[in-house]
Amino acid sequence: MTPAPTSRLLRFKRGSRVIVHLLGGLVWVLIAFPFFSMKRRRSVRTRWSKELLRYFGFSLKIEGCLPTEVGLIAANHVSWIDIFAVNALTPVAFVSKDDVIHWPIIGTLARHNETIFLQRGSRGHAHTIGKDMAERLKHGSWLAVFPEGTTTDGTHLHPFHAALLQPAIDADVPVTPVALSYEDMDGNRSLLPAYTGDTSLWESFCMILSARQLVIRIKIGEPVQVSPEAGSQGRKQLAHTLHDAIGQVLYS
Repeated sequence: MTPAPTSRLLRFKRGSRVIVHLLGGLVWVLIAFPFFSMKRRRSVRTRWSKELLRYFGFSLKIEGCLPTEVGLIAANHVSWIDIFAVNALTPVAFVSKDDVIHWPIIGTLARHNETIFLQRGSRGHAHTIGKDMAERLKHGSWLAVFPEGTTTDGTHLHPFHAALLQPAIDADVPVTPVALSYEDMDGNRSLLPAYTGDTSLWESFCMILSARQLVIRIKIGEPVQVSPEAGSQGRKQLAHTLHDAIGQVLYS
């Protein structure tokens, strides 16, 4: 069920606050971040992400807790909002497709927040990125991937790409499944935040502003770890296990 649209005045107020907040984020990353420690940058990222979601009209409902041991987060992918939802949990560096670099404002924010950009179709670059991810994981940084490799409207899951999970195996760290869903205040699934098909970023932005308050439900599953000695079969099994864990939470 789609919630009734907001009034023009409320959309204008929301949109104004969001744009000011995004511009404020640019000031943070371009002017303040060079003088901040990494710890402080990450703290700002989480607080800023929570505020952005609030200005958009989202509320967060979180079930479960992230493990104390740092590792990789594997989440289903519905919207560009997903990145801020996960960062509201904990400061996370995402692996993202490289065309995000060219997104207005968000691309600049991503570049200055530890994002790892992946060139699609380049195996050599994917190999280099995998090494970078493994090193970051070994040194205690949270990373996050969307193993589907693309977005859905939230009503189903695509198969998971096992290669995106290999760095966690190489670093010998756990992978935590995180299920993301968008709902209206009555608990019905909302398709408005879905960033799919030919929808432009601006169209998606406006659709989100048009909704009455939405809920982002985040369910954190049990971490899964595979030994580096498990080989390719271990990687494939990890992908299936994570896919099943998220699917059961979302659709059972």
